[in-house]
Amino acid sequence: METIQVKDRIFTPFIKEEELQKEVKRVAQEISRDYKDKEPLFLCILNGAFMFAADLLKNVSVPCNVSFVKVASYSGTDTTGKVKELMGLQENVEGRHVIIVEDIVDTGYTMRDVLESLAEKKAASVEVCALLCKPDKLKVDLKLKYLALNIPNGFIVGYGLDYDGFGRNSRDIYQIVK
Repeated sequence: METIQVKDRIFTPFIKEEELQKEVKRVAQEISRDYKDKEPLFLCILNGAFMFAADLLKNVSVPCNVSFVKVASYSGTDTTGKVKELMGLQENVEGRHVIIVEDIVDTGYTMRDVLESLAEKKAASVEVCALLCKPDKLKVDLKLKYLALNIPNGFIVGYGLDYDGFGRNSRDIYQIVK
């Protein structure tokens, strides 16, 4: 892993692919254990969670469905604090066990809004599965039942995470150089 440039910013190595895959497999095993007698619907939050969701689902051993919703709350390297739904949920979640797959939870605003929307749609249960969480940045009280890694504050790219749409295609995660 070497330093990379994404647009006008420099990023240094932060989390290697091997560590990410180890944690993804651990989380998938937990989900497979907890949902052994259920057929969960995995709801992947696009665009950032696509790589995590793909690797996670390769390791989940229970029958399941997958759907996608696209929401956004970032502009550049900062959260706007306002969630804008871009592409709505097409699946009927009433009576279903839903697992939201998210790349990173920092303020928690996006997840709060997605959870509220699913509650209105009468899902049987809803759990959050996040690759990363920045606990020091959380602004809302959230329960993350399935979490790969807690990380400190700082802007990161790679493994699906982006800077203005770029940098998602790295197998590793990099942090911004201030």
